[in-house]
Amino acid sequence: MAKRDRTPWRFLDEYRGSEFNGAWPTIPELFRITASRLPTRRCFTRFDPEEQSFTYNEALEAIQRTASYLHSQNLKKGDRVALTGKNSPEWAIAYLGILFAGGVVVPLDYQLKNDHLEELIAFVEAKMLFVDSEKYDDLARKGKGKVRKRISLAPENQNYILDLPESSGGEVGIQADEHDLSAILFTSGTTGNFKGVMLTHHNFVSDCFLAQANMNIFSSDVFYALLPIHHAYTMLAVFLEAISVGAEIVFAKRLAVAQILKELKQGQVTMFLAIPMLFNKMLKGLMRGVREKGAVVYGVVRALMVFSGGIKKLTGLNPGKVLFKGLLAKLSLDTNRICICGGGPLPSATFRQFNQLGIDFVQGYGLTETSPILTLNPVDRYKEASVGQIIPEVEMKILDPDERGIGEIAVRGPMAMQGYFRNEAATAESFTDDGWLRTGDVGYMDGENYLYLTGRKKSLIVTEGGKNVFPEEIEDHFQLYDEIEQIMVRGYEKDEAMKTEGIEALVYPAGEHFEALGKQRGRPYSRSEIESRIGEIVETVNRDLLPFQRIERVEVIDEPMEMTSTKKIKRHTVG
Repeated sequence: MAKRDRTPWRFLDEYRGSEFNGAWPTIPELFRITASRLPTRRCFTRFDPEEQSFTYNEALEAIQRTASYLHSQNLKKGDRVALTGKNSPEWAIAYLGILFAGGVVVPLDYQLKNDHLEELIAFVEAKMLFVDSEKYDDLARKGKGKVRKRISLAPENQNYILDLPESSGGEVGIQADEHDLSAILFTSGTTGNFKGVMLTHHNFVSDCFLAQANMNIFSSDVFYALLPIHHAYTMLAVFLEAISVGAEIVFAKRLAVAQILKELKQGQVTMFLAIPMLFNKMLKGLMRGVREKGAVVYGVVRALMVFSGGIKKLTGLNPGKVLFKGLLAKLSLDTNRICICGGGPLPSATFRQFNQLGIDFVQGYGLTETSPILTLNPVDRYKEASVGQIIPEVEMKILDPDERGIGEIAVRGPMAMQGYFRNEAATAESFTDDGWLRTGDVGYMDGENYLYLTGRKKSLIVTEGGKNVFPEEIEDHFQLYDEIEQIMVRGYEKDEAMKTEGIEALVYPAGEHFEALGKQRGRPYSRSEIESRIGEIVETVNRDLLPFQRIERVEVIDEPMEMTSTKKIKRHTVG
């Protein structure tokens, strides 16, 4: 295994004083440095609906032309520009073009309803809007019938970003300082109340490079931008990380397994970042296929996986790459170097089995308010139950720990946000008096600065016996059951006078799974049979839980619960 470079940002010293000044370059300065180092390296690629690719030099030309156009439209330093659309090279060019022009980019979730998008655009007083084709006309209005200045991310609309006219003089606006605001990212998490997180160039670029102390990445890597790129996870861990080393980014438009497998293969992807739900589905599908080959084959494969995982943990060597090359090819991961899981907790069994199969599989942790990366599991020293070791320059402590050392996680570091846009009250609430950012997440650390999550502070359940229960800890036990599409564990009022809570679970069954089982046995599953099977699963999980954590009542629901863009249930919308 290659030795990890703990300071991979040292090359920046060659450019300090000429290309940038200060501790870290701005995002435009970083892109220019990369384009000068690797001008002909492929930068942005997509395959759907047709293949299109830009080298770093070609991307730089399109970015500068975009910035020049924005400048010609009177965009001033610090002006805010909204950006919403599907993942694409055009989205990336727009994002960087806004920053090159000295503006502040406001990336918005394309899945939001138009009325909600309009509210957010008005709230930040966006001077212009980059938007994809489906919403180009719908988001045209501003105020009393005035037409908003729009630039299209798709060629079928007017003012297409790649057809913008050259402006005279080629000016690109006033250059930003590293401590200037670069982006406002709206986040509601799972509890509602959208807030605009203000992040600077310094926040993003410092986090981008400091995270590399826990993971080697190279210009030869190919990143896959699968999750919505407006989200901090993809924006930093795919988009900016790739740009920082001159790697290629393959953009995906659809979260469909067949399309994902095709593009992973076509792009020869080496860095695959996704969320627990997708990795769980891929692993379950693979192991189901192995199991269908018979008990003997399944037993041999599982034994080899345990052997491979043991060798990897003891020596750092990775025999699974050879042993399971055929199986990895079925997941289009035979060219993959590292899989990274973020955006939520992952079952340790999934983590362990991917590593046993020969994939360097790691978890990370962070939040939008920290740009977002705070911890990463080093591939050479990973801990399956942990979300990673803190990266350099991150300070972390546990506030008011209980007898198990569990409490709210608080952090300080160069990646911590500047606050919430036009929301001083929420900003003040998010920081302690001595400047520590409250994450709202609960967990504990070990002696080697590895972090372990137990849940969200806001979803805490206090039981009749005074015990603290975190729903996420319980929900994690259900991730590998095919029968369950969604589960939300929450407290219910058990004793109004004593203010005590019991524990209940809302379960949305996996309809396709029960439909397939019904076809196999020749008759469909009834509602009562589905509820009975869900009850059996809950009983099984309860046996593995501590007595005070056990689910007391279950409700099987008919409609799916609303989710965030990273597939977390929005608890505040569930009645």
